[in-house]
Amino acid sequence: MARVTASGPPETPVTRRAARALREEADGRARDTRSDDARAFSPFVLPDDLVGPDMRPASLARPGGPPAGVFAPRHAGRRRLTRAGVVGVIAVAGVLLAGSTAAVTALVSGAQPAAVAATAPVLEPPPNVDRLPVPRVEQKPVSNDICAKPDVIAALEAHDDAGAILAAGGGEAFRAAVAAGAASCVDLDDPTRLWVVVNKHRQYVPIDYWPAGLMFPDGVRSLEGGSLRSDASAAMTAMVTAAREAGVGEIALLSAFRSYPSQEDTYGRHVAARGQEGADQVSARPGYSEHQSGLAGDVVPCAGTCGSLDDLAGSPQGDWVAAHSWEYGWIVRYADGATDVTGYLPEPWHLRYIGPELARTYHDGAWTSLEAFFGLEAAPNYVE
Repeated sequence: MARVTASGPPETPVTRRAARALREEADGRARDTRSDDARAFSPFVLPDDLVGPDMRPASLARPGGPPAGVFAPRHAGRRRLTRAGVVGVIAVAGVLLAGSTAAVTALVSGAQPAAVAATAPVLEPPPNVDRLPVPRVEQKPVSNDICAKPDVIAALEAHDDAGAILAAGGGEAFRAAVAAGAASCVDLDDPTRLWVVVNKHRQYVPIDYWPAGLMFPDGVRSLEGGSLRSDASAAMTAMVTAAREAGVGEIALLSAFRSYPSQEDTYGRHVAARGQEGADQVSARPGYSEHQSGLAGDVVPCAGTCGSLDDLAGSPQGDWVAAHSWEYGWIVRYADGATDVTGYLPEPWHLRYIGPELARTYHDGAWTSLEAFFGLEAAPNYVE
């Protein structure tokens, strides 16, 4: 039978010094083990300004702790982390990280995590608003009525026709306002005004009107003793003088103002010669003649002796009158091609004074009748 030898107790040191050395060696191995664990499972290296209240520098830990710059939990030295514990911590951190990632993803995508949705306050949507209230602003149309201008009214009250036209903005502004019905203060029936319109639809009121301030034009030959209103008389003198200085010859005044009784005689002679229908084409009935206003004159050419009315057209004087009379406030009232409006055959000798401003506008606009100029209806026939 084999001999079995039992193991004996471990050898004991012979001396106390040897025993102390053995204990110190064992303690050293234990410290090394704990230091390795701390270094292995405390990898969080943070800047000093980010250290939380539960963290402290490893340099302040007990000897054998993590190296300088590595931070460990304050109680890491008192409780060792086993490998199972470390795995658990890592698992918890992973769950937290996954949850944070899911929350961010939900915020970006518009979805809410279940936990957030359960705790977040529910915000009621605002009530539906079709549109915000907009203040109602009404813009009043700008008035074009020249009678709203105080200067126009003041000039009219002073009987300053030229001043009223200028205050209205000039000849075209005045004409346009009248034609558009935006000049209620301008009366085209008033025989004392430059803009009076007399035709087969518009007689004088009163019918035997007699203008004031009649006078003979200075320096103008008057064949029948015709006179004109003072402003028209001065304008006739200026025009005749300019024509003479331009070298076109002399212009004489054959006929000017005719009173109501005088026009009765004139019209009666034409009726006797032509009949009433023929007379109505060349002469106005009494109370409807422009000559009664003192603003109209019939002119003829003179070369020593003076010609007839029919001699004006085609003469140097006639051509000059057609081209320049407007510069002195005169227009040819019954123009060629306007018979269907005025009711009269062309009369290049019949001049009508409307003042420089309106005459310039009349010329510049190539108007051929006062009816069209002021937006009035045509008046080819009398209203029976």
